[in-house]
Amino acid sequence: MDARLTQLPDHPDATEPEPFAGPDNPMRMMTRAKAFGEAWEPSDSSRVQEIFDGMAASWSESHVDPVKAAPVEDALDRGGLPLDGHWLEVGSGTGAGARILEHRVASLVCSDLAAEMLRHAPDIAPRVRADASQLPFPDRSFNAILLINMLLFPAEIDRLLRPAGAILWVNTLGDQTPIHLPPFDVLEALPGAWTGQTALAGTGFWLTARRA
Repeated sequence: MDARLTQLPDHPDATEPEPFAGPDNPMRMMTRAKAFGEAWEPSDSSRVQEIFDGMAASWSESHVDPVKAAPVEDALDRGGLPLDGHWLEVGSGTGAGARILEHRVASLVCSDLAAEMLRHAPDIAPRVRADASQLPFPDRSFNAILLINMLLFPAEIDRLLRPAGAILWVNTLGDQTPIHLPPFDVLEALPGAWTGQTALAGTGFWLTARRA
């Protein structure tokens, strides 16, 4: 493994995900293309918003469970994250991440493109409807940024993160996640030099990334 990425021991409850989304999955291909520089067009934004607005009601019932929470909880325990800092969750959906971070971090803001996702989310933290490629927050606003099964817009994440801040990237179904990038590719996509720690937990993995 590259020296920039440290593989920690698997969580004791880590398990292989069931086959779900292979490398030719359209969302997988979009995730990689946008992370590595393909322009994010208004048509992309409209299409993704429509997809997730349509899934919001069922998503709120099926995407909050211990297996999906496991990578986030393990990262909070072992990833050396700034729990006393100001957190942003990008692509917060119906609140799976917010439910885990509640009472664990000093402050949290949740952002999602899909209005229906936010409507079904719990009133745990401020909810901001915004396109993740251009978020309405000042530069260097956050100590930590959480992305669970979320598209990566590297320049925008870099802009918002404070100099000593950390990114927490989670794919809850590992390489079977439709919106998937492996840990090393996340480090490669981010501007400049980054280092990371990663581990398997539940059916997925987590990565914490910091500027080198």
